[in-house]
Amino acid sequence: MRCKITDKKIKPFMSFGKMPAANGFLEKKDFKSEFFYNMEVGFSEKISLFQLNKFSNPKIIHNEKYPFYTSSSEYMKNHFKNFADWVLKKYLKSNSKLIEIGSNDGTFLNNFLKTNIDFLGFEPSSNVAKQAMNNNIKTVNVFFNTENTQNLKNFRNQTDVVCGANVIAHVPDLKDLISSIDMLLTAKGVFIFEEPYLGSMFSNVSYDQIYDEHIFMFSLHSIKKIFNLFDFELIDAIPQITHGGSIRYVVGRKNIHKINKRVHDGLGSEKRKKMDDIAACLKFKKNCENSKRKITGSLKKFKENGKRICGYAATAKSSTILNYCNINSDIIDFICDTTKEKVGKFSPGAHIPVVSLAHFHKNLPDIAYLFAWNHKNEVFSKEKEFLKNGGKWYSHVSL
Repeated sequence: MRCKITDKKIKPFMSFGKMPAANGFLEKKDFKSEFFYNMEVGFSEKISLFQLNKFSNPKIIHNEKYPFYTSSSEYMKNHFKNFADWVLKKYLKSNSKLIEIGSNDGTFLNNFLKTNIDFLGFEPSSNVAKQAMNNNIKTVNVFFNTENTQNLKNFRNQTDVVCGANVIAHVPDLKDLISSIDMLLTAKGVFIFEEPYLGSMFSNVSYDQIYDEHIFMFSLHSIKKIFNLFDFELIDAIPQITHGGSIRYVVGRKNIHKINKRVHDGLGSEKRKKMDDIAACLKFKKNCENSKRKITGSLKKFKENGKRICGYAATAKSSTILNYCNINSDIIDFICDTTKEKVGKFSPGAHIPVVSLAHFHKNLPDIAYLFAWNHKNEVFSKEKEFLKNGGKWYSHVSL
């Protein structure tokens, strides 16, 4: 295994075993031809980077059937409204230019429609890009890379902010991504992005954050070291509650911006937790193994006691839990979801049927495994009837 930034050999410290493509929801006829790989994770001590050994081809994932629309979550719509307001107030002025990487259906950029900000979204998945364009949100249906950005004459060296949310960890070629950002930003321009935080994954033991699309899990140390290689520096790091704990990173060219005290404090906290070396990873490995034993034991006991179990939300990350813990349709009857591209199909690897939310309401189980645990407040407010009927929520993280 080689580090995807330094190209130096690194040794995997943990294997999650045989895994399918996390968003590879499939029909019964496709079971025999389903793709699997051995999912291992490694850690580059040189740049403190947690990374996958293998990942899916982004061109296969991002197509006309991409199964997630940001606007489907009221919580995320509110979050992106607040994010946009913050960027506008802190880093933009009249007639500023902004680019979003992985703009999805335009939920974030929609907040700039009534401003005089010149913005553009890059979104490779045609179905969600089309929805954005239908809402008059300027979007190009291509990947964000040097090939597709070098001819942006109106943005080259003129962009004040490049931003992204929950997308940078999906990009296998970070060198090319940073080169593209460098090409676009003004001298004082900044790159602002939010990603699930490695420290939160460690503390929550939320190893379902690891799957074929999440190539990296970042920390302040890894972001600082990676961007230093390209003459950028980390100037701010603001904790977020999204996705079970994320960080909003702000990166700028070296020796231009004042570095916020949050960066110093965050790096110190990581150092005390030994997150800058392999030690924290090895502790995490033991916690994952303990979690697996606890989950399988709890679900087995529920079944022995005659309880009906279902899954709630057919998330990509549920694939890691189901396949790592060897959970199949003998244990979980079905998984309910609102995404039309998933309903009527089967979960990757475990082959548990995915049904509509209406089916869940008509067939309330005794136990619902909440795979979308990071949206628990939104789910709990919608599903009060489930608890009134004696149902109980279950998850591998604290609810």
